Amino acid sequence: MRLFKRAQRTPRVVVLGLDGVPWSYLQRQFGAGELPNLQALVREGALAQMDTSIPNVSSTAWATFMTGQNPGKHGIYGFVDRTPGSLKTYVPTSRNLRSPAVWEVLSEHGKRVFSMNVPGTFPSRPANGTIIGDFLSPSVAKAAPNAKVAEDLARFGYVLDADPALAHRDKGQFLDHLEDVLDKRMTAVRHFWHQEPWDLFVAHVMETDRMHHFLWGEMEEGHADYAPRFLEVYKRVDDAVGEVRSWLDEDTRLVVLSDHGFTSIRKELNVNTWLRSVGELSFTGDSPTGLPDMAPGSRAYALDPGRLFLNVKGREPEGCIERGAEYERVRDELADAVLGITDPETGAPMVAQVFRREELYAGPHAERGADLVLEMHDGYDAKGAFGKADVAAKGPALTGMHTTPDAFLYVSGVESFDRRPHMQDLAPTLCALLGAPVPPDMDGAPVAAA
Repeated sequence: MRLFKRAQRTPRVVVLGLDGVPWSYLQRQFGAGELPNLQALVREGALAQMDTSIPNVSSTAWATFMTGQNPGKHGIYGFVDRTPGSLKTYVPTSRNLRSPAVWEVLSEHGKRVFSMNVPGTFPSRPANGTIIGDFLSPSVAKAAPNAKVAEDLARFGYVLDADPALAHRDKGQFLDHLEDVLDKRMTAVRHFWHQEPWDLFVAHVMETDRMHHFLWGEMEEGHADYAPRFLEVYKRVDDAVGEVRSWLDEDTRLVVLSDHGFTSIRKELNVNTWLRSVGELSFTGDSPTGLPDMAPGSRAYALDPGRLFLNVKGREPEGCIERGAEYERVRDELADAVLGITDPETGAPMVAQVFRREELYAGPHAERGADLVLEMHDGYDAKGAFGKADVAAKGPALTGMHTTPDAFLYVSGVESFDRRPHMQDLAPTLCALLGAPVPPDMDGAPVAAA
């Protein structure tokens, strides 16, 4: 069965990544007659709810998008990981991505590629084309792969990322700032679309995710000032999608997706504070700030977002848990215990499911994954901070959190998908759309036309 109908001329593919946009929110706005450009896409292709990586942080999700693999192969487990053999942590970048990105795969098959702002792409790795790094780039100039691109970005006033400090001071000013960052992102998209030769063009919008974190709760509550402004930002995103759609020709396919969903935060669960409260974790001082402050004899610790590690002999520097029977016993005890964590105000369970590492990850880097990974009930956000006083509390600024099952995928020219898509299906789908072979080590598969 042919997966996709393709034109006889050389196909091209455009990918728009709208970070954190939930499928359910789009459906709600379509029902209200809003977002006409996104709604128009439905008549021209397939739109479906999509699953994403666990954990559902953007760094892991977009690494899964880029590689078509689970973290056990691509090696990115979160925004923070532990350096093997030490208690030091680091923020993963493209240097830590252990597998080729889809644009590197396509480059090997003679395809010309362009990518801008996809999380996990700093520093730019070699490809047949232009790869502009993400928000972790130390500067706009360093996000660029060469001096000419850096000069262009500087001329546009390109901004790497919205400044969250503004949201803490004034959410209205933050929304103004978000719109400015989005406008400059689109200026860059217009320029490179017309200036760069490409077979695959990928542009990522982080502004939606940033707005959701600080204003999702206000949107859900119908805040008099912020709820209308929230929708206005979406209308600008919808206009951007409509503009890109107007540039397409019959040989160019459009893919639009998000990497996770969103919901309002009820409480943040400080996992390390909970571990300390039940005697599983202790520190060398009264004001711990990080993993190096963990005291010998601690049996477990957590890293964002809700990843639990046992303090294993031979793996952690001062590990105390023996591999084998003791490891399995302690891991089972912790898995059972975290399921019993409840909201101190309502008594509602906070943890929906606990995954063991081998249930999620397979591959040469699977041993780097957490021993336990928490899947939270909507509204409860697991955190790996150190030194927090309360096990569960509502933070002062963030009102929105990620969810796993509410991402979305759109592919033009497809009537429907043959199954519920997953983030790891994107890289093989892009290969198939562009007529390139799908590498056998990808975990996903092309989403086929029904």
